[in-house]
Amino acid sequence: MAFESEKTMFEVYRETTYSSKYRVVYFTELQDHNKESEINRAMAGEHFLDGFIKDQGKDDAKALIDSLLDRMNSGEHLNPDQFLAALGSHLA
Repeated sequence: MAFESEKTMFEVYRETTYSSKYRVVYFTELQDHNKESEINRAMAGEHFLDGFIKDQGKDDAKALIDSLLDRMNSGEHLNPDQFLAALGSHLA
């Protein structure tokens, strides 16, 4: 299991106020200047899933998450289990 400092917490949510698009927020990467607005945006959305990705290979994991979000925003249906299965070894 990864130490707390070796993983990044994320949430995938669907906007309910603007575009109805799926989005991701990486909570452990938020800075003071955007923390409140990003958390509020996610809280206003419809929760899809959350979890942790390993910091080792994080850029690859984020690219995969972006790819999955693009597919979902283009109309492909993925459930949370399929999303997490696609992340596979990137999960912490």
